[in-house]
Amino acid sequence: MDLTGIAELVRGRFDAKMAGRELALPAARRSIRASANAIRAVHRGDLEDAHRLLEQSRRALAEGREAVASAHPDIYHAGFHQDAQKEYVEASLTEALVTAKPLPGPDELEVEIAPFLNGMAETIGEGRRAILDLLRRGEFDESERILDAMDELYALLVSVDYPDAITGNLRRSTDVARGLLERTRGDLSVALVQRNLQSALERLAQEITGNLEYQS
Repeated sequence: MDLTGIAELVRGRFDAKMAGRELALPAARRSIRASANAIRAVHRGDLEDAHRLLEQSRRALAEGREAVASAHPDIYHAGFHQDAQKEYVEASLTEALVTAKPLPGPDELEVEIAPFLNGMAETIGEGRRAILDLLRRGEFDESERILDAMDELYALLVSVDYPDAITGNLRRSTDVARGLLERTRGDLSVALVQRNLQSALERLAQEITGNLEYQS
């Protein structure tokens, strides 16, 4: 029995699949790394660097998609490319959330729906981080704006009622987002009460000082 032809066919196709994977996997890693650095740049206020890193992430995603999407869809859907999409979405939405820009949609970002929604869920955690930074600086109005936006994101997420196999386990991501949202709401409420109490004490102190000066 001569299996030479079949063996050559198998090796040839697997060699092509491995070549695509060896292009797509590093591209996904580059995208994830650039997205993570973009988020850090957003939080430190370096938006120029954030935009540069987001563009790096977008290009890496495109390279990975071109390497395997059409010729090797099984490699494309293995999971690592979707993880990179999710991180890119998180970075893009975080930049929009913090800077009060309209949020881009999945078509604009050229990503699939499930990674987009899971990236949106993780954006709520980045919103919490931004609010905590703002509270330390006493910027309450901006904190409330971001919290309102986080509420809107969460409202969209809980409206997506489809099986986890379709949404990429979105229900779990949404549950985590809900916990972060409620903790952030509590932190902001406490900070607002403390601010109001401090303002009331300062007014009382001014009134007492004014009365003492009048009596003297």
